[in-house]
Parts: sequence; structure tokens; C-alpha cells
Amino acid sequence: VDQKSGSHAEFNVYSFGGNLVRNEVDVILSQPGGSIILNGLFVASGNQHIDNKTFIDHAAPDCQSLELYKGILDENSVGVFNGKILVRKDSQHTDARQTNKNLLLSETAQINTVPQLLIYADDVKCGHGATIGQLDKAALFYLQSRGINKEEGVKLLTRAFASEMVDKVTDSNIKMILDEILQDWFSNQRDLH
Repeated sequence: VDQKSGSHAEFNVYSFGGNLVRNEVDVILSQPGGSIILNGLFVASGNQHIDNKTFIDHAAPDCQSLELYKGILDENSVGVFNGKILVRKDSQHTDARQTNKNLLLSETAQINTVPQLLIYADDVKCGHGATIGQLDKAALFYLQSRGINKEEGVKLLTRAFASEMVDKVTDSNIKMILDEILQDWFSNQRDLH
């Protein structure tokens, strides 16, 4: 994507398994005043491998980028997030944020996350980060104490983690399709831990 002056782009990237999946998004904010929102959700199980590579090049001043990717990995699956944001020397007043959040549902699932910021301007607001974790045991215990069995509790908490990304879609038909795909994924999972 090559964004011109004052342009706005928004992308939602969803991956629901596959033996080997590679998603790559390259953006250049080539003129002042552009903005990009880049969202991604990847869900894998078995021996699936999902690789996400993003590059946002702030080549002009007064631009914004907001990037959020979430991963849910089960069994022996592998997820990759390699996101790079470049803020060039003359790209003053850049506002760039990059976040990668990952949920591992098994002891053998893996995530390789590399959020990167390369900043060569000095008047910017930039931040990046990554989290990797398992389900909150206290939240799972709370659900179980309310009569929800462990497997359903895991599914509810995992679905809540993913719902933020589905809610970013404004088209109700696409949102319904994404909900159905997630529901099918949860239904086809073996006993979630």
C-alpha cells in the first residue's frame, strides 16, 4: 500500500489455520497526513504454522499507524509475528503503535514474536510491545465455580480474547462469518486444556 496525503487505510487480516500460511503487509506513508490501522488475528492448532510479516514505513511527517495482532495457538502449532515500523529522519510528528498479544493453549504451542521500531526522527510518539501467556487460572476457576465446566470455560475465555478482533469489523455479514468460523474452530478442537 502506498498512501498519499491525507489518506486513511484499514486492514483486517484473519488466518484460521493451514499447514503453512504466510501473510505479508507492506505499507508506505509517503505523503503527510496519512493513517493506517492494521489488525490481525491468527488461530492455529495441530502442526499448523502461521507467519505474519508487516512493515509500515513512515516516510512523511504527520502520519499515524496503529497495529494490533493477536494469536491463539494450540497443540503443536507455531505462530510468527514479525512487525517492523520505520520512522524516517524527516517524519516528524509521527504517531505509531504496534502490539502483538498471544495466547498459548498448550505446553507445546510456540510463538515467535519480533515487534520492531526503527526511529530516526526525534519529535514522535511511538510504542511497541508483545505479550505471550496462557489463560488466567483465576478467571477459569471463577467460571468453574459458577457451574461452567473447564472445557467450556477455556472456550469462553479464548473466544473473549479473539472477540476484540472480530468486533473491529464493521460489516455485519463479515462479522457473522468470522463468528461462525471461530465457533467451528472451537467445536473442532480436541479437549481444550
